[in-house]
Amino acid sequence: MTKKRKIEKPKREVTKRQLSRWQQQRRRQRIILGVGVFIIVAVLGTVGVGWYIGQYQPLHQTVIRVNDTEFNMDYYVKMLKLYGGDQSSSYMYGLADELVKVIERNELVRQEAMELGISISDEEVDEELKTSDPPVSKDYRDVVRMEMLIPKLLDEYFEQMVPVVAEQSYLMAMLLESESQATEVTARLESGEDFGELAGELSLESFSKGRSGELGWLPKEVLAKLPISSILGEYAFSAEIGVLSQPIYDETVMKDVGYWLAEVLEKEEEPQEAHVQAILLGSEDEAWQVRSRLEAGEDFATLAEELSQDDLSKEDGGDLDWLAPETISPAFDEFVFNCEVGTLSEPIRDDMVVTTKGYWLLKVLGRENDMAISGEDRDLLKGLALNEWASSLWDDPENGIDDSYLDAEKKAWAIERAKES
Repeated sequence: MTKKRKIEKPKREVTKRQLSRWQQQRRRQRIILGVGVFIIVAVLGTVGVGWYIGQYQPLHQTVIRVNDTEFNMDYYVKMLKLYGGDQSSSYMYGLADELVKVIERNELVRQEAMELGISISDEEVDEELKTSDPPVSKDYRDVVRMEMLIPKLLDEYFEQMVPVVAEQSYLMAMLLESESQATEVTARLESGEDFGELAGELSLESFSKGRSGELGWLPKEVLAKLPISSILGEYAFSAEIGVLSQPIYDETVMKDVGYWLAEVLEKEEEPQEAHVQAILLGSEDEAWQVRSRLEAGEDFATLAEELSQDDLSKEDGGDLDWLAPETISPAFDEFVFNCEVGTLSEPIRDDMVVTTKGYWLLKVLGRENDMAISGEDRDLLKGLALNEWASSLWDDPENGIDDSYLDAEKKAWAIERAKES
């Protein structure tokens, strides 16, 4: 059987006209492809520029400078997240200003410690990061470094600055809110009740309350530097031993109680809110006196501006604006959300606020000229010396600090990033 012969097809000749048309078509395809690629690149470029301008660039902008050390926005955001990322926005806004000072103070301390020959190496920080429980991110190595540096400074530098012996006094103390309460407690003490038991129950200052009034033997240097009241040190080393003091007025002492006078101006049920004006006062006696003045016709806003210890509202005449439940305290809510509009409250005791002014009852039980200082008091003196030293660094004209870039808008931006991350 013979094979069929394969017939070759004649080659197709491409005319010049066809060649020209194909070339034009390919050119159009290349142009279309090129335009498509350009659009994609342009879109990606726009997104990239937006990300760079909106995220990358701000995060890498220097926001704090301490001498030759710079801290960028990324660092500031991470510190905000560490110290307050799970807190409310109002807390974060308060933290934002304070954190700037913390970063600057810590860096000044680190730099000055290096001048003293005291430092924590990167290797020591890395080792601490490995063993910390719970684990700490390397983003926060500066925090870890400072936590390691402070004890080293106390032991190697401030240890030699604190005396071993000192004049000491054995002091009993309690802080009460008013002269009438102090007079009442004085009568109870004179009738035989125990000072320590009453102080543990009634004292409104945390240091004396926590020790049931028994401050114990304290060096003059400690009493002079305790951030409680200068009155304690003055009395402890001048008063007659064994004699209970008269009520001693203290205008600046901070105490853990306050009394509100509140009036509801308007209410809404959905959502539950109330427009409230209020005055915060330091004692129940003062609150009743101010309430009598209001009932006699004196202006609420004028008295709030004059007397209220709530700094956030006093300049607005006590106007707290619209409040939701759980904004102030349970006792405050109990009145505000259960009263009729226009009702003026009786004094509302609030143990969740801090106010100034009070009356001390003091008693010196003993005094010694040269007495060994306890380890606890020496640690306290070292800590106080460290704080004074760190504060003095701010006043040194050779230290250059610049945080002017961090205005209110930049801080708000940082807070939003910290809460998102």
